[in-house]
Amino acid sequence: MSALVPRRLPWLLLISACIIFADHITKTWVAARIPLGGAIPVVPNFLRITHWLNEGAAFSLFADSASPSTVRWVLIGFSLVASLVVLVAMVRLGSQFTITTVALAFIFAGALGNVHDRIVYGSVVDFIEVHIFSYHWPDFNVADSSIVTGACLLLLDSLLPKKDAAP
Repeated sequence: MSALVPRRLPWLLLISACIIFADHITKTWVAARIPLGGAIPVVPNFLRITHWLNEGAAFSLFADSASPSTVRWVLIGFSLVASLVVLVAMVRLGSQFTITTVALAFIFAGALGNVHDRIVYGSVVDFIEVHIFSYHWPDFNVADSSIVTGACLLLLDSLLPKKDAAP
């Protein structure tokens, strides 16, 4: 009789829930305390907390589309399908903690955080603004950071040497 493999999926979902909560709280705080278009300097000439609404995709792609409603619903549909695919992968791999499963939890949380805003508010609050010398990085939020962190973890995992299953 084989030993039962403990399921780690609830812990992975807890990671996702914590990220979604942090994303929601930070967006709510920014929307309540910073006027649209306003900013609070955190590190002069490097980091500001701003308040922008993003109706497009990452880096405001498609934000100036002739059909913003179509873009919104396409982004919602894509995000929901991607979230479902990631959730299925988490369920299948959820018996262990690996770089991959944690990365999927981050990506899942980020996708759900932003799709929630698109469905409920029609746009996403972006509020982290970074300047590096004369370069201005497009504003982003906790959900965006979570997706990028998850993608970087997946890339890192793909570059690490794999342990052979055979002795």
